[in-house]
Amino acid sequence: MEDNFNKHLGNKLKLRRLALGLTQTKVAKAINVTFQQIQKYEKGTNGVSSIRLLQLSNYLKVPISYFFEDFSEYLVNLDKSKEGHMNVNYNFLVKVYSELTQDQKIKFGKNLQIAQINTSKAV
Repeated sequence: MEDNFNKHLGNKLKLRRLALGLTQTKVAKAINVTFQQIQKYEKGTNGVSSIRLLQLSNYLKVPISYFFEDFSEYLVNLDKSKEGHMNVNYNFLVKVYSELTQDQKIKFGKNLQIAQINTSKAV
């Protein structure tokens, strides 16, 4: 499964990079790796660490979930999470939140409020 995910993520990375008209070199410089590393990510040869995934997500202006979209294992787990069967790693969420700037925290709070409103409307 890991190899499949690496290839899936690599394809998503390449699609987004090309959609933005960016070179592998430009993306590599933005996240402080070599263009060869970006090539390996895109081919699925190398996996992407969580910090690199966060950097790519920020630079390419997509949510991290973008890289998981349409991946069968993610979709199965997404369905389970909707049913309440998945545990949330609150320590990870707290760590990520604590690293946000004040402006990002405000935006996050607004998005959370919108999500709560939408959830309550759906029920």
